[in-house]
Amino acid sequence: MSKRIVCFGELLLRLGAPGRQLLLQSPTLDVHVGGAEANVAVSLACFGHRAAIASIVPDNALGLAAVAELRRHGVDTSAVRRTPDARMGLYFLTTGAIHRPTDVIYDRANSAFSIAAVDAIDWAPVFADTDAFHISGVTPAVSANTADAAIRAVGAARAAGLSISFDGNFRAKLWAAWNGDAARITRTLMDHADLVFADHRDIAIALGWSPPDADPPIAIAAAADAAFKAFPRLRRLATTIRVQHNVDHHALAAILITRDGAVHRTPDYDIVPIVDRIGGGDAFAAGVLHSLRSGMDDAASLHFGLGAACLKHSLPGDFNLVGADEVSAFIGTGRFDVRR
Repeated sequence: MSKRIVCFGELLLRLGAPGRQLLLQSPTLDVHVGGAEANVAVSLACFGHRAAIASIVPDNALGLAAVAELRRHGVDTSAVRRTPDARMGLYFLTTGAIHRPTDVIYDRANSAFSIAAVDAIDWAPVFADTDAFHISGVTPAVSANTADAAIRAVGAARAAGLSISFDGNFRAKLWAAWNGDAARITRTLMDHADLVFADHRDIAIALGWSPPDADPPIAIAAAADAAFKAFPRLRRLATTIRVQHNVDHHALAAILITRDGAVHRTPDYDIVPIVDRIGGGDAFAAGVLHSLRSGMDDAASLHFGLGAACLKHSLPGDFNLVGADEVSAFIGTGRFDVRR
């Protein structure tokens, strides 16, 4: 059996206005469990991998329910720590419609994860029987504690000889809440990564670099060149390219660039109407990680990752619950016949 991939990040409860309503337009909220790294772990488990989540949750009904939901989807939760007298991280979602954009309100200050000690997780036993580690830019953006914990985690992963993937996932609202040094911390984390999920804007933040005023593929290629020069461990940079016609109609493609200069690009896929775009980037990351871990080449891995991201837009909630066969069928045929 293959070794585990461990993801590190906060488990969240998403409280969303039902349908396309404004928040509290009616006194009802839909609840989903999520979190960037948790989304990746769930998707990898659905693809058949041994995926684990490391996190800290409150020792109460909310924390226990979030952990149970990940376990229900096959994620190893043995590295989740529980702490008493703490609160669960939340975010509130108002789904947009037509030309009204989707809006997120974070309620994560002083959550169990954000105030946990930097050394709350002993990485040595967590990394036993593990060969890969995944983290995103959301984790260090939560608080000064989580930023230090993220740096400690990637250092431990590097010392243990693990393959490390990092998803930029820049969250301006979170960084601004504690005036965090996003550039320095993101740069430190990227410096450990073998694979980075990032576009030209993420690289610009990390390096204090100005991307060219050009179409996304050209700007991303320039960003990749700058990233490979800045980060000697980096082997691959991958990202989606999203064109938003309106809230319900996007076009999605993806690019993967390697250190040796190879550039892979997928076809464009129209996604309309969108059921739920939250977690689409995490589905892409999980799809690429799955493919590379399964021995696919770079071009096939990129296409599979994009297929996973596209299918996520058809599912409500943060998790992408489709299996590998469903993604392969989508990118292989593009047909939508009823399966009988």
